[in-house]
Amino acid sequence: MLRSTFMGLLAGSLLGLAVPAAAQTPAFPDKSIRLVVGFPPGGATDVIARLLAQGLTSELGQNVLVENKGGASGIIASEMVVKSPPDGYTLLFAPSSHATLGALYPNLSFDPIKDFTPVATVARTPYLLVVHPDLGVKTVAELIALAKAKPNGVAYASTGMGTAQHLAGEILQRTAGVEILHVPYRGSGAVRADILAGRIQTMFDNVAVMLPYVQRGEMRALAVTGPKRSALAPDLPTLRELNLAAAEIEGWFIVLGPAGIPETVVKRLNEAVNKVLAAPATAERLATLGAEPLAGPPQDVVTLVSNDRDRWGKVIREGNIKPE
Repeated sequence: MLRSTFMGLLAGSLLGLAVPAAAQTPAFPDKSIRLVVGFPPGGATDVIARLLAQGLTSELGQNVLVENKGGASGIIASEMVVKSPPDGYTLLFAPSSHATLGALYPNLSFDPIKDFTPVATVARTPYLLVVHPDLGVKTVAELIALAKAKPNGVAYASTGMGTAQHLAGEILQRTAGVEILHVPYRGSGAVRADILAGRIQTMFDNVAVMLPYVQRGEMRALAVTGPKRSALAPDLPTLRELNLAAAEIEGWFIVLGPAGIPETVVKRLNEAVNKVLAAPATAERLATLGAEPLAGPPQDVVTLVSNDRDRWGKVIREGNIKPE
């Protein structure tokens, strides 16, 4: 009798201890999350990251804080996230240039795929191919004809070697069989000043960024680079419609974490991102930026990065493209 009573008390005591121990494991998230951006405030990457962070704050019930760590084409931010604890509280908001880092920087300290946990795709955005009105061309066909008549007589600008604007021009040249002079700049401000002044004849850039200049007649838009027409410029043809599908290019944005984040945490984050993207207000705001939601499972992140790494890595190597 005494023995059974003792064993019962012992079992009850152990059971009582087990409940608090289990309760000590908090549900994710139980504190603020850092969303690291590898570029300065104000650019498209930063603006879309802040839009997502605002939605995630409401969805997760914890503050999601954007932290800008600009420099070295996003490498500084990536290195910081790679070295962070794999607990889901430090995440990287990366643009499509993340996929080309390995090809541009052979001595990179991290692998853009293997050293990260894929969390979610966020948005995609095409570019506009624009020319200065004084160039006298009104279609892509006329631009190609001029470039063939005057090899390297037409110059296109980019915000740096290996950027999306640079690679868009490089692939257009190869697809159309022309030679257009590439002029890299450091940053977008100087680029726009020179193309508005007519010192540079053409460039690729974000639809929402270029459209105001086009509407004022300061630039002429020839085509969009995505697989479908842009809702912001529905009258403009796609490169695919112009039999230049091989020159298609889209920018995109994704969320990554350091390698090793638990699947339950990734699932929670991915579901939260997808819910934010499903909100009509999010789609409307992205549309004003020339982008559209790109919801999906974590595996879609790997597919995006892998496909662009292979495609643009080949272009970078064959063109011997190196960062400044």
